[in-house]
Amino acid sequence: MTAPSGAGKTTIKTALLSGLDYLGFSISATTRVKREGETDGADYYFLTPDEFKQRINDGDFVEYEEVYTDQFYGTLYSELERNWDLGKTVVLDIDVQGALSIKETFADQSLVIFIQPPSLETLKKRLMARDTESEESLRKRITKAELEMQFAESFDTYIINDDLDLAILEAKSLVDDFVGKQ
Repeated sequence: MTAPSGAGKTTIKTALLSGLDYLGFSISATTRVKREGETDGADYYFLTPDEFKQRINDGDFVEYEEVYTDQFYGTLYSELERNWDLGKTVVLDIDVQGALSIKETFADQSLVIFIQPPSLETLKKRLMARDTESEESLRKRITKAELEMQFAESFDTYIINDDLDLAILEAKSLVDDFVGKQ
C-alpha cells in the first residue's frame, strides 16, 4: 500500500492485518524521529542516518528512499523473509517512490494499491488533525502529496478514501482476489 501521508493507508493496512490472518506486516526502517506511542521494532526500526547508510552499503534493503534530507525509509530483506518464513503474504506500508521500486522488482508477484484522499484540502485537514506537524513539515507533506497523487495511475489500482469503512472493504476485496490468483 502506498499513499501520500495522511491519506489513510496505515489505518487501512491495520484493518487488513487484523481481519486477514494470512497477511503479515513488513516493518519498515526509518531515520525519522519516533512519535509518541511508537515502538522500535513494532512500528518501525528506528535507525540513525549513519546506521541506515551502513545498511544500504551492506545491501540490506529491498528498497529505500531519502524522503526528506537525511530522513530515510526502507524495506529490509529480512522483514520479507521473516514473513515468508511464517507462511504470510507480506503487506508493505510504504511511500510512493518505494512502492514504484517494489512494483519494478516484484512485478506480477505484487499488488500495489494507491490510497488517494478525496482532495488535497481533505488531506491537509487530516494532517492538521494529527497535531504532529509543524507549519514547515505540513507544507512539505502537502507539496509532496501533490506530486505523489500524479502517480496514482502507475500502480495496479487505487482507492479513493472518502469513506473509511468502504475503503477498507474495497482493499480487503482486492487483496483477497489477488492472493486467490497466486
